[in-house]
Amino acid sequence: MLAVRLICVGKLGEKFWKDACEEYAKRLSAYCKLEVIEIAEQRLPDAPTEGQIRQALMREAEAIRAKILPGTAVIALCVEGRQLSSEALAETLGTLTVAGISRIAVLIGGSCGLDEALKQEAKLRLSMSKMTFPHHLARVMALEQIYRALNILAGGKYHK
Repeated sequence: MLAVRLICVGKLGEKFWKDACEEYAKRLSAYCKLEVIEIAEQRLPDAPTEGQIRQALMREAEAIRAKILPGTAVIALCVEGRQLSSEALAETLGTLTVAGISRIAVLIGGSCGLDEALKQEAKLRLSMSKMTFPHHLARVMALEQIYRALNILAGGKYHK
């Protein structure tokens, strides 16, 4: 069974975000072994410099890398990534599994995004939109799209 690690910077605070994530986690249990890992977001001053932001992103990237198992295909969510349809995401995940990949890590950065080097290391840089979303909403959206993609691959009716 496919193992999916959703590695997120920051914690979910509000119950409605947690409820939505739990719903998709429950649905995903039929298609994969899901693990959601939260990495602490680095604290920054109210008006951080570019250098302070870069240092914080590098520290977050180290913590993220420590949670990526060897042989894992990494998908980094970032605004400059490729935009894919749900069907194309399903095809991408299907191609990875056919190639023998059994572990996928999806990375969601915090309020300052992800470290550039970490994004460059990813197998796929994926954008949900040219718009910016709060990372809490991005987590729900990522889980829903992973569920939709795996349901498409299984020939399910959810996507229709």
